[in-house]
Amino acid sequence: MRKVLHNLAGQERFELALRGILVLQIGTNQRQRRSHAQLGGGRIKAIAFTAILAFGVFAAFKLLPPYINEYQLADKMQEQARFGVVNRYTEDQIRETVFKEAQDLDVPIKKEEIKVLASPSVVRISLDYRVPIDLLVYKMELHFTPSSENKSLL
Repeated sequence: MRKVLHNLAGQERFELALRGILVLQIGTNQRQRRSHAQLGGGRIKAIAFTAILAFGVFAAFKLLPPYINEYQLADKMQEQARFGVVNRYTEDQIRETVFKEAQDLDVPIKKEEIKVLASPSVVRISLDYRVPIDLLVYKMELHFTPSSENKSLL
């Protein structure tokens, strides 16, 4: 390109150089227009990602507590089954202890839903309950069935 410009006369060289600058500027403007259009797409993706992330945090905030409460209630039931065999607790004593723990954990159950079998050789505790979850756009129920059993060594 330089050789071509060098061989031309002064006026022609100036006009060709001017055209090259104009072509270069027009090409630059088209690239800038595309860049601005692409920037809008990035903003939409960022907003969508932030919305999805916020919903995920919200869903975790709503879903995790019932699972944690179920784990703690199952642990208390296991503890009561162990001590129920050794200390010879009655079915009502075991049921009352499990029900108090469920109330402390805000588990939606009734005392009658706690099934307890206590004999001198075995203690079985079972429970079946559902927790309603409202995720604003979707309503669901989590179903839990914690149970525990412990047998006497003798």
